[in-house]
Amino acid sequence: MQTPLYKFSPDDYAAVYEPAEDSFLLLDALEDELEAIRALRPLVCLEIGPGSGIIISALAKVLANGALFLGVDINPKACRMTARTREMNECPVDVVNMDLVGGFVPGVVDLLVFNPPYVPTSEEDCPKELEEHIGQFGEGLHDLVKSWAGGCDGMAVTNRVLATLDRILSPEGVFYCLLVKENNPEDVIGRLARDGFEGSVVKERKIRGEHLFVLKIVRNKR
Repeated sequence: MQTPLYKFSPDDYAAVYEPAEDSFLLLDALEDELEAIRALRPLVCLEIGPGSGIIISALAKVLANGALFLGVDINPKACRMTARTREMNECPVDVVNMDLVGGFVPGVVDLLVFNPPYVPTSEEDCPKELEEHIGQFGEGLHDLVKSWAGGCDGMAVTNRVLATLDRILSPEGVFYCLLVKENNPEDVIGRLARDGFEGSVVKERKIRGEHLFVLKIVRNKR
């Protein structure tokens, strides 16, 4: 999968997460999984927090199977950036300004992708309140911080998504999620197993001061 074209204006850097090593690891993992994803024949492909929009745009370009490709981001500036990336790459991506997946009916998402705010952070490093609220965005307050700050264990936002997997995923749905070592991926996989899901690490990479993992999560059919 080729990295889609994207362009940041000077004002974007203060409010939208610029693609970095974690973004490109997730792209590489999805490329490795492309045969399995195509075999799934997903009808609804959703990326939570697309930021620059390169992940969902890459999927839309390479799958091109008439599916619905959606990016949902609580940050309106990230929504506009994703729309710009969509237009630059002429791919069929819709963008919605929304808090995670609360607006979706049950069992509709076949392919779910999330590069969450995963960095463990103290109250001194980030806003005290990490729960997301649309009204807090677009005011220049903590917009960029919330793209990476994950709370004391880096899982504050990710846990909200994990809690809704059973509701949001279709019966054959698959979820690709990026985590860092400090998020304890093996513990996450164990917790998912108790909730009826099977998780595995499909790709990992050590970069500057971080050990990143991409998890593939599906329903346990046994």
